[in-house]
Amino acid sequence: MSDTTCGGSTDEEDSTDDAETSACGAQTDGGAAAEAGSSAGSSESACGASSTPAGDDADASGASACGGGASSDTKEKVAATVDEFDADPGRLVAVGLGPGHAEGMTARAKAALSDAEHIVGYTTYIDLIPDEITEGADELYDTPMCGEVSRTEEAIDRALAGNDVAIVGSGDPNVYALSGLALEILESKGATASMVDFEVVPGVPAAQSCGARLGAPLVNDSVSVSLSDHLTPMEEIESRLHAVAGEGFTITIYNPWSRKRRENWETACEILREHRDDDTPVGIVHGAGRDDEATEITTLGELEAYGETDLVDMTTTVVVGNEDTYVWDGRMVTPRGYESKYDY
Repeated sequence: MSDTTCGGSTDEEDSTDDAETSACGAQTDGGAAAEAGSSAGSSESACGASSTPAGDDADASGASACGGGASSDTKEKVAATVDEFDADPGRLVAVGLGPGHAEGMTARAKAALSDAEHIVGYTTYIDLIPDEITEGADELYDTPMCGEVSRTEEAIDRALAGNDVAIVGSGDPNVYALSGLALEILESKGATASMVDFEVVPGVPAAQSCGARLGAPLVNDSVSVSLSDHLTPMEEIESRLHAVAGEGFTITIYNPWSRKRRENWETACEILREHRDDDTPVGIVHGAGRDDEATEITTLGELEAYGETDLVDMTTTVVVGNEDTYVWDGRMVTPRGYESKYDY
């Protein structure tokens, strides 16, 4: 689930296309075979991929092949069909972990994870789950960044094999995340969402969790735009930025920067400045809910320079104010319009 670690989503980039046979009775194309070789601690998954011990993050440095500039083949195929599973299907739940700390998880998310027999997710997200929950699971299946297709298929295969499975991500499963992919893969296998009692358990997304750290910037109409061009062509991203920047929306920017695509950041800043004044307030939140959390309020005219700092990376969410947003007492404020109708 590709949430920025502030509570939204980062688009992971897939880099495998090898095939391996699933012990669940399925053949998985691109099923984490390459990921099995990416960590010395890998072990064979019960459902046909590799399983790394929770906490053994092969991508902890952030220097993955997905975001670090190495070329990657993104062609992953879903090969197993529902007919290849003999067991009565179990259950599949997509769970949003929220902004990155246990206190930010909803009670419903904690309950869903506690009920799950198997928990599947990107290693960093698995590490965000409280120990009392992960220790109670029958199995954890985690992979480093990359391979969200194979990881999602792994969760589905486990559910079709009769297990109650939770696939997790930070933020919310419906915000740049994997709940939609799970439904697409279920359909491609000839299964149905009802067959596995598919459910989405929402979490607090990055726009809201990071906006809360900045004050009250999202009180009026707001939109979100991701700068990741892994799944959306940059031409479309630019068109969307032009469309929303010219209106009165506050804009939350997800996936603002990686070493592989720094020019996307520069282009976005240029487009925003075409439509908005340089003194427009902008909030930057790095790693919300994490040990390295940092928050800064700046202006649109100064924003591009932050791409050269440690404050802006794939764990960062940026909130761009509208023409009415102002800074008061160190907090961003976007008026809702009450001041035009009431005296206070």
